[in-house]
Amino acid sequence: MKSLQPATISPPFARYSHGIELPPGQRIVRSSGQLGLAGDGQVPEDPFDQAMICFGNIRAILAEAAMGPADIFHLSAYVTDRAHMAGYMAARDRFLADTPDDRLPSSTLLIVSGFTRPEFKVEVEIWAAAP
Repeated sequence: MKSLQPATISPPFARYSHGIELPPGQRIVRSSGQLGLAGDGQVPEDPFDQAMICFGNIRAILAEAAMGPADIFHLSAYVTDRAHMAGYMAARDRFLADTPDDRLPSSTLLIVSGFTRPEFKVEVEIWAAAP
């Protein structure tokens, strides 16, 4: 993967890339949106804790394909309030902490009106690729 950061546009204001170029022959993994629903059915109140569950689920999905966080080339996230952005972003940065700067995924973050259950505050989905 190659991070695309054109010098002619403003740099990203968080830990992501403006674009990603994939080499030929890559296997692609696409996740469904992951919610902050723990394996035991619990949904924590805190957006950071919900996001950590989302990223834990994503890590497990990637492991099934022999991939990890550094193989993600795009990440989309949805929060139900601007107040939840900081918790989500802290969890995302922790999840991507070991990903080299030149392999950071592109990223989209949207504020939405809600999810299937009112206690959900964060949802995350990814695209990943590896040989």
